[in-house]
Amino acid sequence: MAEDIPAAVREILLSFPEAEEYVSHGSPNFRVRGKTFASFLVNHHGDGRVAMWLASPPGAQEQHVRDEPEYFFVPPYVGPRGWLGVELDKGLDWKRVAGLAREAYEKAAPAALSKQIGKTIVIVPPKAMMSAEERDPMLAPAVQKLVEPLRGYCLSLPEVVEDPRFGSPSWQAGKRTFATAYRYDGTLTFAFWVGVEQQGLYTADRRYSIPPYMGHNGWIALAVGAKPNWKEIRSLALQSYRHFALKRMLAKLDDAT
Repeated sequence: MAEDIPAAVREILLSFPEAEEYVSHGSPNFRVRGKTFASFLVNHHGDGRVAMWLASPPGAQEQHVRDEPEYFFVPPYVGPRGWLGVELDKGLDWKRVAGLAREAYEKAAPAALSKQIGKTIVIVPPKAMMSAEERDPMLAPAVQKLVEPLRGYCLSLPEVVEDPRFGSPSWQAGKRTFATAYRYDGTLTFAFWVGVEQQGLYTADRRYSIPPYMGHNGWIALAVGAKPNWKEIRSLALQSYRHFALKRMLAKLDDAT
């Protein structure tokens, strides 16, 4: 019996022959014989949605989004390939969700596997809605307690503003982001620019990794842990700030110190 939305999603998507779950970029994805047919994303880049992204038959995306925009949307990245975004906490009947998931599976699976499905699974609709913290783990008090010292230090630097990027707290020197905080694979992470040539030195320490999307531009990611080294973090933030700050900002910084 499904108790919550993530459990309901897994019950449906793993009911199909040889379907398996794997994690990509921190989110559950589902595939059959190497071909992905569905993704489950919560608050993806701060969009506020609890949703599945599903492979869909030709023309289905356009029809669903046009006729029922309260439930359906064009997801980023895979939308141009016809994938359909399905909102799961807006009252859409879970029998329809299961039917759409079946269509996605059949689009990806070999015909021999599709023939093995039989009747589409019928689940007990989830009763528990996702809490605000489940939607956005960055809202958890324990996480905010760790983010606040970084926020305070960044905002103490000349002309810094906080500007959320993709749903995560980020700080800008002028118009250039120099620090950001986010959760990745359940871990609170701070990211800063260090330069490509320095990344290898940092990743020798297991706390550090090269982040997706921006790592190729010289950024490093630090898994914060329960007892952060704030001297280390402030040093990283300052180094990154100095790289992006304008000359007048650096002059103000030097005058202040």
